[in-house]
Amino acid sequence: MSEITRVRGPYKGRNSGTAFNGMGWAVATTQVETDDVYDQTASTLARIDEILAEMGTDKTRILNATIYVTDIASKDEMDRAWCDWIGDDPQHWPQRACVETGLAAGHRVEIVVVAAL
Repeated sequence: MSEITRVRGPYKGRNSGTAFNGMGWAVATTQVETDDVYDQTASTLARIDEILAEMGTDKTRILNATIYVTDIASKDEMDRAWCDWIGDDPQHWPQRACVETGLAAGHRVEIVVVAAL
């Protein structure tokens, strides 16, 4: 049986990452106190980098990303941070969706990714 690897997160009852059978799942929110969507997205992506690294992979192996924003009108700022982070090589671009939804107080962006290990 394959072992499950879990990456601890800051909240009780859930982890920030899980790896199993050659796949890794990660979720993150901002690590900085700001209402700026670009800064929150950049901070969240930096945390995604850390989680993926703990699972032995990186952003070039992301297969799928879902980004949750509290205001779809802020999507351009989120996209700018995403593009700065993901880089210019289309071979490293995952399939991605962006969804408007409610999030915990102070959080304007939450990102969930699935990556190959």
